Amino acid sequence: MASSENIGRGDATKDLTIVSALILGLVLFHLTGNMFWIVYPLVIRAIGVLSSIVGTLAVPLWESFPIKFFRAKDAEVAMFRSYELSSAITIAAAFIFSIFYADWRLALLNTVGIILALVFNPLTSYFTSYKKKPVQEIVEATKTGPATTILSGLSVGMESSVVSAVVVALALATTILIYWGYAPIYMLYGVAMIGIGMLSLTGNNVAMDSFGPISDNANGIGEMAHVGPKAYKIMAELDAVGNTTKAITKQIAIASAVVAATSLFFSYVTDIGIVQARLGLPVISAISISGLLGIIGFLIGGALPFLFSSYCIKAVARGAGKVVAEVRKQFKIPGVMEGTRIPEYDKVVSITTAAAQKELVPLVSLSVGLPLLVGLIFHVEALGGFLAGVILSGQLLAVFMAVSGGALDNAKKFIEDGALGGKGSEAHKASVGTPGAYVAIVILFAIIAWSIWQSQQTKVSPV
Repeated sequence: MASSENIGRGDATKDLTIVSALILGLVLFHLTGNMFWIVYPLVIRAIGVLSSIVGTLAVPLWESFPIKFFRAKDAEVAMFRSYELSSAITIAAAFIFSIFYADWRLALLNTVGIILALVFNPLTSYFTSYKKKPVQEIVEATKTGPATTILSGLSVGMESSVVSAVVVALALATTILIYWGYAPIYMLYGVAMIGIGMLSLTGNNVAMDSFGPISDNANGIGEMAHVGPKAYKIMAELDAVGNTTKAITKQIAIASAVVAATSLFFSYVTDIGIVQARLGLPVISAISISGLLGIIGFLIGGALPFLFSSYCIKAVARGAGKVVAEVRKQFKIPGVMEGTRIPEYDKVVSITTAAAQKELVPLVSLSVGLPLLVGLIFHVEALGGFLAGVILSGQLLAVFMAVSGGALDNAKKFIEDGALGGKGSEAHKASVGTPGAYVAIVILFAIIAWSIWQSQQTKVSPV
């Protein structure tokens, strides 16, 4: 059981992003008769797959690259260089395709999405890398105890949430400039294309995300195997880089979830208008939270990510408690500690699997049922406010947990590498590593995406 602290995580937003683009593209197809509104997102994803393959294969080449400016000194820089290479290929191919087949504005929006993803590389690295000021401030805070360490880590996460929200907002604002004077549906499609651009490099994102738990578990195995100082130093550095890449890919996934949810949010309003027109009811062309029902929905939606995070953390704590109890029980079996008897690993696997399945039931039930209840009880405006609340608080909370967790963990690893006395020192005892809240990030992706999608299926009429 070498380092079960981290496991590979995916996100639930990739398919949702393409779905939102296809839904809005279908509307534009009926308006204009041009098929490229539907085809373009699919082509961009295909281009992204090919460029991701090229970028991934290029990672080991940057260390000895002929041009000194592009040469990478460490694994983190090498991965960033490959990400930039894949981005350049995708942007160039998108513009070529757009000029000859579609609208050049689509390539521009796709570029905005790719640039948004690229911005998160240095942005997240600044907040989570042990070489940067925020993590060094956390390291300094360990001199005065765990309380100040936690406070310093939380402040880093809060600051990064604000910066991330501003960056995403600026990216979304570009659709207004690009499609100024056009019908709102064009701007909404532009929002979806930004999301497509962000996730066109899914291969790179998955590789960087997987690098985190792989390097973490390798470091754990190395510690238990008592490898030499040189090998341990290399694995510790890769582990720290892995924490940064995990935080980067989480930021990209969070932002893409927000972009996709935003486009689906407006398509929800469009669908409601279509249903109400068919029923002969007054058509609502926009959702406002200035009314009481809108505010009620906004408050409920804003609270949902916190409820899910709380339940997810408690679920992990309960599952971990059962595993610890089983491990302690097996330690008492004669021969296990001496190495003459093999532990019963299958029991631990069974415990974690059963706990995961059991704890998932209330989370799924709540995510499916709550949008339905809000829509049926409080109707259209409340459900619209609910969606807006989920998008806003979900993004801020997820970024906060991702960055604060990565920064705290890298601060601890920096001390373990010899800073402030190294392992066993008072500073090391005050460092807390990755907080338990880090495990709740993955559920927030699903909540943002699923709440919007479930509401898309909820057709309610005003009172």
